[in-house]
Amino acid sequence: MNHDVIITCALTGAGDTASKSHLVPVTPKQIAESAVEAAKAGATVVHCHVRDPQTGRFSRDVNLYREVMERIREADVDIIVNLTAGMGGDLEIGPGESPMEFGPGTDLIGPLERLAHVEALLPEICTLDCGTLNFGDGNSIYVSTPAQLRAGAKRITELGVKAELEIFDTGHLWFAKQMIKEGLLEDPLFQLCLGIPWGAPADTTTMKAMVDNLPANVTWAGFGIGRMQMPMAAQAVLLGGNVRVGLEDNLYLDRGVLASNGQLVERAVEIISRLGARVLTPAEGRAKMNLERR
Repeated sequence: MNHDVIITCALTGAGDTASKSHLVPVTPKQIAESAVEAAKAGATVVHCHVRDPQTGRFSRDVNLYREVMERIREADVDIIVNLTAGMGGDLEIGPGESPMEFGPGTDLIGPLERLAHVEALLPEICTLDCGTLNFGDGNSIYVSTPAQLRAGAKRITELGVKAELEIFDTGHLWFAKQMIKEGLLEDPLFQLCLGIPWGAPADTTTMKAMVDNLPANVTWAGFGIGRMQMPMAAQAVLLGGNVRVGLEDNLYLDRGVLASNGQLVERAVEIISRLGARVLTPAEGRAKMNLERR
């Protein structure tokens, strides 16, 4: 069991959730305010995507990321910032017998362009999604090939940003360890992402199998989506890991009760404390993850 727990709050994500809950932050101001709310509720880290303020859809706009970062850094809280680098890997295969007629959900760019905002803003942490995945029940695929991952990992290391490796299935974990073996990554973090169709399911057996295959002495966290968010938070702590909650992964505090990011963090803090553990401050989290405050 882990008695000193890092809580990451994933604030908004890229999915079509803003239309499902008015509490999902959309504008840079709302995202930054939600980050402050999460920090005051006890979060150690905030994980940030940005959205088009007009449409609420996902965005890769560096200026939106810059505004979010500036607002967070100007706030009266300390919080570790983790920026996604997963945008730009979306491929919507064309219907039926026309697979090359890519759909409107396609947003496919190269591995270095996916890091444009990371290079400009130098957060303490950024993510690296460690493999290709069927995403949902339709024709959408998240694309991240071995060659793309090697290029992204090398650049993240050159920038001096800590990589958090997003692991959606066991093959992703296998390749993440290969990149470490090749010297492309230095002391990365691991995030076990469970319950996304059709990656690894959110259950105890799967999480433990992944944990048993992690490199020795790494800092890791795990999460489940939807109603499995809090059960998988507890499970991660019991298996020696850290926790991620937030509106990117789950919209509800209780059945039929929409949540804010702060409320989800508060619930996670309660679960962790009732297990006999405690939540680390950002300063303590930096020490545990070998980060330098920027």
